[in-house]
Amino acid sequence: GLRNHGNTCFMNAVVQCLSNTAPLAERLALGRYRARGARTAWPVAHPCPAHLLQNIVSKHSSQFRGNAQHDALEFLLWLLDRMHEDLGAASPAQQTRSPQEVGNPTGVAAHPGSGEAAQHPRGQSFVQSHFQAQYRSSLTCPHCLKQSNTFDPFLCISLPIPLRQTRALNVTLVLQCERWRFVRVGLAVPLLGTVADLREMVAREGCIPPEQVILAEVSPRGFLRSLGDKEELGAAGEGAPLYAFQPPPARRAGGFPLLGLVGGGSPLLGSVRGSCALLGSVRGSCALLGLGAMGLVGHLCWDWFGPPLVLREERGISWEQLQQSILAQLRALLRGEVRAQGAGALFRIRLAGGSAPCIYLSPQDPRPLCHPAIDRALQLSGAGGPPHVKLTVEWDTSTKERLFGNIQEEVVQDAESVRLQQQAHRQQHSCTLDECFQLYTKEEQV
Repeated sequence: GLRNHGNTCFMNAVVQCLSNTAPLAERLALGRYRARGARTAWPVAHPCPAHLLQNIVSKHSSQFRGNAQHDALEFLLWLLDRMHEDLGAASPAQQTRSPQEVGNPTGVAAHPGSGEAAQHPRGQSFVQSHFQAQYRSSLTCPHCLKQSNTFDPFLCISLPIPLRQTRALNVTLVLQCERWRFVRVGLAVPLLGTVADLREMVAREGCIPPEQVILAEVSPRGFLRSLGDKEELGAAGEGAPLYAFQPPPARRAGGFPLLGLVGGGSPLLGSVRGSCALLGSVRGSCALLGLGAMGLVGHLCWDWFGPPLVLREERGISWEQLQQSILAQLRALLRGEVRAQGAGALFRIRLAGGSAPCIYLSPQDPRPLCHPAIDRALQLSGAGGPPHVKLTVEWDTSTKERLFGNIQEEVVQDAESVRLQQQAHRQQHSCTLDECFQLYTKEEQV
């Protein structure tokens, strides 16, 4: 090869490729090519100073003079062209040799690489015999099945590189079964898929029906948004961690859908504004998902505490009944028995995510879950999983400390799939040259 100096790396790259091309290296080693002193680039035992080859090239091509940077492929094509001119006509044995054919169909039913190759005209050179091939494009009509083939010679082709088609995505499952109550799983989601594909994957992971899965992004400020089935999956989970909720089954057969709630118990994401999500139908009942939030009323700093919890209640329940249901879900975290009857409002529930984010449900309302703002939010909820609205359950600091004390942070259990998916997608994606050719010659619908 060459001893690099300055901008000669593009020459050295080409020299290394050509010197490792067996037919050409053999021809040079046997001394069959001595045209115009170019053989000085292949010394017997030691690398050649780069300026020797650069001086030879500069005499025959002004574009490679000076110390500017150049393209290696451009130099390779120029060098092969000069070798072709120097070698001239080939032997009769070389004239009958046909090049390797590469097919790249652009039609519906093309058949690449069938093996037939048109003969090159007599007088082809060594370069044509070993470095030139034919490109066959086959186009088949899907109706009459007539096939049209075209042949074009080429000296180089640009192959596409297959890219990774999936990415690792962690989803925290909040399900009803005890084993998978609160766990984070790792999934290999398609880059060009939709949220419906992710919903199916989560359903298989949790062994639940897809229509029961509710997907939502949860940031340090609470719930950001819920994901609809028709949304593209490319950006899902990148702005905030992704959660998958499963509402509990209805308590009775028939009638209206029921209400479900998610409440909180211990710090989960640090200093945040807590939020909840209300799920259900607009026919008079709904299900509620949420996270507990602790802080001073009127201040912007809140501690989101407790893992998400889920329950169902009829939408027409009173504030006392709703408050008792929330406390029942947090019974294991409470310091003692708490009676909601006559205790007044222990927390506030705020409607969030709509055009009017500061709407609070009133404890004096006989049916707080029938607020018109909740009806509007249910109507605007996107497709995918049960319809839902977002709520925030706000506790003041003194009440939270009195009922729950100093609860430690909840640790989310990671399934083995989290480590496996991160490890698989952290590795550099590699492919073989054959896979590049397969992608290049893949059939395409015109």
